[in-house]
Amino acid sequence: MVQFDENRVLDTIEKVTKSVVNISTVKLMHNFFYQTVPVGGMGSGTIIDATKGLVLTNNHVVGGAEKINVTLWNSEVLQGTIEGYCAAEDIAVVRVKGKDLQQAEFGDSDNIRVGQRVYAIGNPFGLAGGPSVTSGVISAVKRTIQSERGLIENLVQTDASINPGNSGGPLVDMEGKVIAINTAIIPYAQGIGFAIPINSAKSCTLSLTTPAFRRPWLGVIGLTINADIARYYGLPVNRGVLVTNVAEGSPAEDAGMLDGDVILEVDNSEILGIEELVNEIRRRKVGDQVRIFGLRNSQEQFFELVLSQMP
Repeated sequence: MVQFDENRVLDTIEKVTKSVVNISTVKLMHNFFYQTVPVGGMGSGTIIDATKGLVLTNNHVVGGAEKINVTLWNSEVLQGTIEGYCAAEDIAVVRVKGKDLQQAEFGDSDNIRVGQRVYAIGNPFGLAGGPSVTSGVISAVKRTIQSERGLIENLVQTDASINPGNSGGPLVDMEGKVIAINTAIIPYAQGIGFAIPINSAKSCTLSLTTPAFRRPWLGVIGLTINADIARYYGLPVNRGVLVTNVAEGSPAEDAGMLDGDVILEVDNSEILGIEELVNEIRRRKVGDQVRIFGLRNSQEQFFELVLSQMP
């Protein structure tokens, strides 16, 4: 039996916390009298590139902000600007100019296992003493939840406490590697935390920071079909993706796809759920032709389309 070395884990967490920042924002809102007033917000972030000064956080933390202050672990305050964002994943990248930044080390979220111990780190107030840490386990993977901003797919679920101020901070494993980015976008979650897998966040970051990188786009939001979903919606299959929204002007809309369609195959590759669909699309390039097999009202359907660039 492997003995738990608490001191080693604590040393690892202490090192990771130096890559976690506080993010405070000012957004301009309209009050009851239609007057423009500044409203403050806060969250956390994770330094992912010390050389370029890139900080990964949630889109709902910085989206629409007029001013962004980034406070480091040593209380140094830097001005931040939004490099870009991926709304579907609730991910944003903020750029700062600073010296001696400490960047986090990435893990591989494809290897996350239910039951493994994790630590949620955040810096909600930028207080002396550094970031806060909560612990828990991975409760589930591949969760799809409904937020105020729409469906967010392929989330990691944990019982580690994630309050709004910790949103945007890292979820790390026992080796101190970031395996997900915490999000507190679910206001009704009590005792349940959600996080965006780091592989999804890295894909977003690559598309925002690499000029030559163009991310392919299908333009659908969907649910993984299982026995319960199939029974509830009266579907003839218990696998695949149930399309819940087709984006306007997307390749899917141009091909004639509709809400309620079921996606079963992409170029003869079987689609078991939303994760397989996302992976199949990401393996392709902008401009690639794709043939999708599915169902509409239990009748077979084929869709021919050309992937466009993610808007």
